[in-house]
Amino acid sequence: MEVLAILIPVSLGLGLLGLLAFVWSLRARQYDDPDGDSARILSDDYDDAPAPRDPPSDPDYPD
Repeated sequence: MEVLAILIPVSLGLGLLGLLAFVWSLRARQYDDPDGDSARILSDDYDDAPAPRDPPSDPDYPD
């Protein structure tokens, strides 16, 4: 039971730290990008597919 005297304040402190980090992120406008994702998903500029490679000019190169 003595361990609860340590665990409860530590857990409350970590919860408060998480809450403060979340409030900071809201105040720093970290979530304000209403048009960014909707425009990026339709753009081909950010394609995740790898670029096609040209075959090497060496005829001895294994395929």
